[in-house]
Amino acid sequence: MKITAVETIQCAEFTNLVWLRLHSDEGLVGLGETIRNPEAVVAYIHETCAPYLLGKDPRQIDRHHDALQNRVGSHFDGFPTRSIEIRGNSAVDLALWDLLGQALGQPVAQLLGGFTRERIRVYNTCAGYSYNTKALTHYNTELASKSGSAGAARPYEDLEAQIHRPAELAQSLLAEGITGMKIWPFDQAAIAGGGHAISAADLAAGLRPIEAIRKAVGNRMDIMIEYHGLWHLPVALEIARAADEYGVFWHEDPIAMQNFADLATFKQRVRGRVCGSENLGTRAWYREMFQRGAIDVVHFDMGWIGGLTEGKRIAALADTYDRPIAPHDCTGPVQLAANVHLMMNVVNTLIAETVRAYYRGYYREIVTSVPVVEDGFIHALTGPGLGTALSAAFLARPDLVIRRSDGKSI
Repeated sequence: MKITAVETIQCAEFTNLVWLRLHSDEGLVGLGETIRNPEAVVAYIHETCAPYLLGKDPRQIDRHHDALQNRVGSHFDGFPTRSIEIRGNSAVDLALWDLLGQALGQPVAQLLGGFTRERIRVYNTCAGYSYNTKALTHYNTELASKSGSAGAARPYEDLEAQIHRPAELAQSLLAEGITGMKIWPFDQAAIAGGGHAISAADLAAGLRPIEAIRKAVGNRMDIMIEYHGLWHLPVALEIARAADEYGVFWHEDPIAMQNFADLATFKQRVRGRVCGSENLGTRAWYREMFQRGAIDVVHFDMGWIGGLTEGKRIAALADTYDRPIAPHDCTGPVQLAANVHLMMNVVNTLIAETVRAYYRGYYREIVTSVPVVEDGFIHALTGPGLGTALSAAFLARPDLVIRRSDGKSI
């Protein structure tokens, strides 16, 4: 089998996302995905990845992973981060695994070593329908969710609910069997003050949703606090210690996650788990974090680390250090499918991140199949490969931009 074409697809409605399709001479099409900096990622894929991939056997996944990471184009040996190169490589890697699964007639989880479980507990990241789907000029715009924006047509505007109706939101999730929720009640204060200080009033305001959740549902709900790396160490500690009084499942990205020593200090001084990081989640970063004892939960993003191949390696490294994985997913439908396959395979899976506004909303507009979430658990797609594809209706949309490299003009 040979790769005959590399295709990228962008959609005007979901400008933050990039889909990649690898076409083969056997008629199979592998699907990948990544998110953010879409124009630069697309340019990299066609400029660097496509000339390397065309004519290659897609089944040699480790070979291609190593080549794209270390040898193709300009050698990438910089700080372990979610660069444009790694984003593009991630989309390629997901598509290669999808192709392999289709060629062998097996789901990806089986190819990774088989299923170690039948389902995975989920938590809900409390975002809304359009959160993270479009490229932004300022993060603050993602926090501007007005009270009353939810309704019968949009019942899962959970960003609006976490800000204005946290107790009701927690009760709604529990009614669906979901027993974990992630909120970010301190971000506005961080943006306003630069993360150097928090006033007593802002601290109290940030704690209010946590208090409301505890008062409404007690300890039936696990609460994850997302800090988005916006705070400096002394203030992050002040916030975390106050929040810990309510029982926090984990503190996620409390500071800029490249600050290794500060992160280790944070870990030593708080009660809740420390979760990280989608921001710097490559294998080299995790090696450093594990050696320093700085994190408890491994939260990489499959679209920003190098794909399933790197995800499997990080999971194995985490298992060596006796740490569980809980991959990031506030992105797109292909990555969710890939996450679930990996989590179904590895033994050290903790919990799955999901966004109910996504898997019950726009994901269904894009792909043919979405993993089922039922009674607070998610189930893997069982079809060959990742088990999903871009739908015919989506591919027929007039607002798509499709770019194809097939070697004819190279």
